[in-house]
Amino acid sequence: MPEESKGPESVSPLPEGAKAPSETASPDKPQAVPLTPSAEVKPLTGTASGASEAKPTEAAKPATPAPTAAAKPAAPAAAAPKPAATPAKPTGPVPEPWESELVTGLKQQYGSGILEASRYLGQRYLIVDSSVLPEILRRMREEEGFDYCVDITAVHYPKREHQFDVVYVLYSFAKNERIRVKTRIKDGEHVPSAVSIWATANWLEREVFDMFGIVFDGHPGLKRILLPEDWHGHPLRKDYDILQQDKEWVHINLGIESGQ
Repeated sequence: MPEESKGPESVSPLPEGAKAPSETASPDKPQAVPLTPSAEVKPLTGTASGASEAKPTEAAKPATPAPTAAAKPAAPAAAAPKPAATPAKPTGPVPEPWESELVTGLKQQYGSGILEASRYLGQRYLIVDSSVLPEILRRMREEEGFDYCVDITAVHYPKREHQFDVVYVLYSFAKNERIRVKTRIKDGEHVPSAVSIWATANWLEREVFDMFGIVFDGHPGLKRILLPEDWHGHPLRKDYDILQQDKEWVHINLGIESGQ
């Protein structure tokens, strides 16, 4: 068995410039390694066969810092919440078919002359062809008991072929019922007067003529009722420029440049 390796205290340092004696390497005895004074020797450990000899260690190096993980890109900001979808507008009321003995009788008598019979928000109305309008109005007065003509008016739809709706609002005192009768006419088309059926139609038709320019054939004295006779245009037509007054009339009669 080889001898135990001796620790560093048994090794004497060599004088400066001295050479270590050469020794023949023996398989039973490991070759001694000369140590310099500056070399740091670690004691050998273990007594077993084949124990390794002490070796000088290098000067301690500063610890290399562990590589840090690459900085991760900042997470993208959370997307702004999408605005809530605008709720669809609620649908408004729509006309409903109006079925009654009156409507059935009118359809049997006038056929296609009754264009529509509907109920809208509890209000009943008929749309009739202008060719049968006088007959239907007289029947409403004499046979159906609608003895009062509440109003006659019109509505202008410039983009429509039949630009005007002429509307008759009728009331029955005996039945306490109200019905509207409408007819559609083109611009420039005349309508038969209803003065012979209801006397109140006299002033109502004059107002429609004044504001819309609709002519009622057979009227006893169709002329303006609100505006001067020499006024130009009809203010309730939708193509009438409300900012453009009759400057000539205003200047002559009021002595000013504009009525605005």
